[in-house]
Amino acid sequence: MEKKQLNLENSAILVVDMLNDFVTGALACDRGKAIVPATARLLDAAREAGIPVIFCNDAHLPGIDNELKLWGDHALAGTPGAEVIPELKASDKDYIVPKRRYSGFFQTDLDILLRELGVKTVIMTGLHAHMCVRHTSADAYQLGYNVVVAKEATDSFTEEDYNIGIAYLKTCYGADAYSNDELIAAFPAK
Repeated sequence: MEKKQLNLENSAILVVDMLNDFVTGALACDRGKAIVPATARLLDAAREAGIPVIFCNDAHLPGIDNELKLWGDHALAGTPGAEVIPELKASDKDYIVPKRRYSGFFQTDLDILLRELGVKTVIMTGLHAHMCVRHTSADAYQLGYNVVVAKEATDSFTEEDYNIGIAYLKTCYGADAYSNDELIAAFPAK
């Protein structure tokens, strides 16, 4: 199937779980470290183009959240592990949406934020393509958003998990994956 024409008018970038605990901490991912420069470049270009950057961050409650039973303590609300990695330079113009489940939409304000910003297309980045990025994309699709994947700014624990995740997003949600250069070239002029 051929890629759809890329239209990033009314878009936002969703940055999923690019947190200290996911990149260098409790659930450290070397592949997550590898996408940091590409992700930073994409976010800087988006900010310059006036595209909203929204961080969808795990912020778990200790001893309560189901994910902790499966994955152990990580990204506990209010701890350094739940903070965006410094290389991505989260600013006061970006948005931060805390989440307690895989999806950035589940029981959060993400949908109302996107609607108030007039967003029609979400550009997915972050960790992990087969889990949190996948579940956030599922809800985005079900809520009527177009889903696009920044392939250089998204990854998983393994190449196999990444490929499975990207293939699933394409098959189930019609999400095409683009390079940073393709995305930046399609950013609307500010």
